[in-house]
Amino acid sequence: MSSGVLMVCHANLCRSPMAEYLARELLSQQLRREAPDVPVSSAGTHAVPGYPMHPHAARLTAERGTDPELFRSRPLHADQLRTAGLILTATRSQRSTCVALAPSVLRRTFTMRQFARLASAAIDQGWPEPDGQRDPARRLERAVAAASRARAGLQPPAQPEDDDLTDPVGHPLDEFRRCVREIEQALRPTVGLIAVSG
Repeated sequence: MSSGVLMVCHANLCRSPMAEYLARELLSQQLRREAPDVPVSSAGTHAVPGYPMHPHAARLTAERGTDPELFRSRPLHADQLRTAGLILTATRSQRSTCVALAPSVLRRTFTMRQFARLASAAIDQGWPEPDGQRDPARRLERAVAAASRARAGLQPPAQPEDDDLTDPVGHPLDEFRRCVREIEQALRPTVGLIAVSG
């Protein structure tokens, strides 16, 4: 059974590492001691291995009380995708790259914003019903199933690019702060759905 959440962006220096650290924080708050930790990792479709987080991203991560010093960039590989229970990308293009690398992950690969919309709809409709399972892999499997079920009744965004997170690299710190806010807005319903899927 696949387990863990994998965050994917372009270079694995900014959006996906910020999402990785933020998801861990939010999952820890939501799940507390009720369940084993849901593993969260990140990678980049065009990442060069071994680089530290972008300085602005590292600063914002540290401001939230998490030490980013040990982070190092990782290139995306098919095996990472196959073993992830939920794959969340920064953009539609990166979602397509993931599915091209590992076609079997199609049904569990979404952009962060896309999954947030589906997660919100699933929670509003009362899916999934609790089953008492606390296994992280089972939680993710049920969360993905509930989001997929919600997809049938949900309209896509008026502008498809609304499902993408803009890359703040090359912009000032304020753009990174905006990006963090957008990631958090996407992750809160996502984490909420994972939390109620046990």
